[in-house]
Amino acid sequence: MSTSGPGTTMGREAAPIRHPAWVRATHWVHAAAFLTLAVSGTAILLALPRLFWGETGANDAPAFLVLPLPVNLEQTGWGRNLHFLAGWVFVLNGGLYLGWSLAAGHLRRRLLPDADQIRPRHLVGEIRGHFRLRGGAPAEGRYNALQKLAYLAVILVLSPLMLATGLTMSPGVTAAFPELFTLFGGRQSARTLHFLSAALLVLFLLVHVWQVLANGPAALMRGMIAGRRAPEDLR
Repeated sequence: MSTSGPGTTMGREAAPIRHPAWVRATHWVHAAAFLTLAVSGTAILLALPRLFWGETGANDAPAFLVLPLPVNLEQTGWGRNLHFLAGWVFVLNGGLYLGWSLAAGHLRRRLLPDADQIRPRHLVGEIRGHFRLRGGAPAEGRYNALQKLAYLAVILVLSPLMLATGLTMSPGVTAAFPELFTLFGGRQSARTLHFLSAALLVLFLLVHVWQVLANGPAALMRGMIAGRRAPEDLR
């Protein structure tokens, strides 16, 4: 005869919480905002698919990098408006996640590499495993060192860089803070850094999706949607 009580469900121990509600909510808002930024950013890029260094640039000017994309001036209007809206959703949601992570200790507990994970032999083993296309989730369920370092780079480096370079491209912002031009070497330099940061974030997204597919997508998606793994996922 089974009894139910705290921590049990119909006589069985309840599945542990994998992700708290605030992590799940900010994750999916961030995912939607990033995909919107990628689509609208591509529309903006098509108006000038060339990257420059300095203050000025044009389709007929020598470029730092010429992208193999067709010029299309018809998409810029809606692209800029949607990019601006999604950008602020991305920033505000990211700020909420970072603040909550620091306050709750989530950043320290889940994303800072543990002492055993930063040993050279351990890191080399993880790198070899990734090159062999093996899954990266260890048996104890914690993120591996490469995952943690990638998350920290996105949260603490790439996202702030995207924000700062994006603001540098805004005439209204640079009128109030012309120091941004000095920081990035000009509006077109900021645009180039903005594009390169975005490309690295897209690469991160592709690797992130591959990690999910390689490590039991049903269980991981269940954890990020419902917050718990099903009992069969724990066996």
